[in-house]
Amino acid sequence: MKPVIPFEPVSTEKIPTGSQWVSQVKWDGVRVLTYFNGNQVKLYNRKLNERTFHYPELLELNNYCLCTSVILDGEIIALKDGKPSFYEVMKRDGITNLGKVKKLVKTNPIIYMIFDILYYNGSWVISKPLSFRQALLEEIINPNHSVQLVENFADSQALFDVISQNKMEGIVIKDLNSTYGINGKDSRWQKKKYYQDVIAVVGGVTFRGNIVNSLLIGLYDKEGALWYIGHVGTGRLTQDDWRNLTKSIQPIITTQNPFLNPVPRLKEAIWLEPLLKVKVKFSEWTNEHTLRHPSIETFVDLPVDNYPFL
Repeated sequence: MKPVIPFEPVSTEKIPTGSQWVSQVKWDGVRVLTYFNGNQVKLYNRKLNERTFHYPELLELNNYCLCTSVILDGEIIALKDGKPSFYEVMKRDGITNLGKVKKLVKTNPIIYMIFDILYYNGSWVISKPLSFRQALLEEIINPNHSVQLVENFADSQALFDVISQNKMEGIVIKDLNSTYGINGKDSRWQKKKYYQDVIAVVGGVTFRGNIVNSLLIGLYDKEGALWYIGHVGTGRLTQDDWRNLTKSIQPIITTQNPFLNPVPRLKEAIWLEPLLKVKVKFSEWTNEHTLRHPSIETFVDLPVDNYPFL
């Protein structure tokens, strides 16, 4: 079986309504498709990189799927404190020494959250509606400690509220009439992500050419020390905003690194007196106490948030 690029949802801020829409938890992990030709199981991620030997828990397919051949679509996750953790699953997916996999199966267990099926017993089912494909999954998947079926919810807003309260990644809203578009992306599947925000101090910048292209940001602890929490170069700033920022920072450029902890982009950094404040949205805190998926909202004149880890 030749691996395929999976169907993707588009981003939305407005949750669609109507009886044809169902929502699912957007599991924060690694998208993996499972291919079984009747003799051999292979796993590939969305970029068509093979992951067969990273996840041996999934290779005895007949233990959890009743079929003679199949292509399954799902998300491989790992839990930390009862919630999906991207950094825990990357301990498995990012491994280069496959000799360590046997140990990691015990120390870093994964769960395969299956939400779609493309091929079953010799026939493609991608032209069937999602409702049909989900019913087929219910018939053929036997969940276990490493394999689960993703649940549907009729009330998308209520699910998003629960996701927000638990600071999880978001939801995916799907049209039950939708076919499966290989290498496609359209509004029949939509994702709404949960974001947090923080008011941070700008302690440095990096340049591309003669224009600032990212901010190095931090938060103060209760002793007044400034802790680096990440760099951010995406968001709502226009090219004119970046040019104006480049001019406005000239009086506050300094040779002094204002951050207490190490800054990964040290050689590229131009340090600033920590006078500018910026509102940044992000998806979660990483294990290294930096922001994941940060995005600039706007510059503000508001009190800076406290560093939450000390």
